[in-house]
Amino acid sequence: MTHRPENTLGRRRFLKTSAAALAAFTPFNILRAQSAASTGVNTPVRVGYLPITDSAPLLIAHARGLYEAEGLTAERPALFRSWAQIVEAFVAGQVNVVHLLSPITLTLRYGRAFPAKVVAWNHTNGSALTILPELAGVHDLAGRTVAVPSWYSIHNVVVQELLRKEGLRYSLKPDGTAASDEVKLVTLAPSDMISALANKSIGGFIVAEPFNASAEIKGIGKIARFTGDVWENHACCVVLVREDAIVENREWVQRVTNAVVKAQQWSNANRPEVARILSRESGLGYTPHPEAVVDRVLTESGKEAYVASGAIRHPEWHDPRIGFQPYPYASYTEELVRRVQGTQVAGDRAFLDKLDPAFVSRDLVDDSFVRTALREIGGPSAFSLDPALTRTERIAV
Repeated sequence: MTHRPENTLGRRRFLKTSAAALAAFTPFNILRAQSAASTGVNTPVRVGYLPITDSAPLLIAHARGLYEAEGLTAERPALFRSWAQIVEAFVAGQVNVVHLLSPITLTLRYGRAFPAKVVAWNHTNGSALTILPELAGVHDLAGRTVAVPSWYSIHNVVVQELLRKEGLRYSLKPDGTAASDEVKLVTLAPSDMISALANKSIGGFIVAEPFNASAEIKGIGKIARFTGDVWENHACCVVLVREDAIVENREWVQRVTNAVVKAQQWSNANRPEVARILSRESGLGYTPHPEAVVDRVLTESGKEAYVASGAIRHPEWHDPRIGFQPYPYASYTEELVRRVQGTQVAGDRAFLDKLDPAFVSRDLVDDSFVRTALREIGGPSAFSLDPALTRTERIAV
């Protein structure tokens, strides 16, 4: 399957892409989804992913044969270049397991009434705000453009929080330039952000790794703030499956979740090897990124310098640049709904303002599969999680 690179999405393009995704959900695809759900554990695992470190657990599970170890068959994961594309493929039934930006799951289930559920977190943290090297900090973004990967992303939530703290206005206008006291926000596919920063058509971007590390190594950008230093151990991406699979094919979903959880556990203990597997040097073709770039993210080189520069302002949190743990905390989902409701997004947001955070945490997420998977590997302690599987969200801009 060939996938077309995605360019900047303004309001009009966003709505057009959403309409295309909805159109893909035809009666034929409904029948295909129902047929897939009824074939039990013989349903092939068809992973869809973006070439970012967020995708690591799904890819490591494939690379290490963990799906097969659970008695499943797995096709080669399908690489997409933008979130719009991966959503379209998921809705159309081309893929049946995806890592998706956590706020996009709100638009999918409640904005478009598409039956899908979160069964696990894919990772924690793993993103940053990167700016031009000549800029001193967030305040110097005034009058410039900053790219986010999607209006419905933790990146858009965090960057608007950061801009407000600096007293800056921000605009989502698809055309024109930013005023001297505002920042223009645009959407770009992650794969397009590096070139946009290099030619200075944008003043910065906030996105998943390893694009931030790539900008650092290329000398075209520097990290102004890590998102995990704003919202402690937040879930940028979650693991999403179709709801009919949960209803009709629970054993398949359980085995997929088992594989992902075991991949996360292995990844925590083997970070340099994860970097090698995901890199272009491995020859496995999962991502186009050099090993040195991916390794910089996974092994957290230069942490002291980030504290000195202010990119890390809460070293006492001891957060990894990217972490791997599967449990989907209800407190996070509730706070996510509240934060997204307080964030400017393009398009029709009527559904968003009607959401009840407590309801969403119960309705959108099914944590039963992760709980079972954790029991099989020794319980929450396998990821140094509290035995009660509860936590308090900590956000400090």
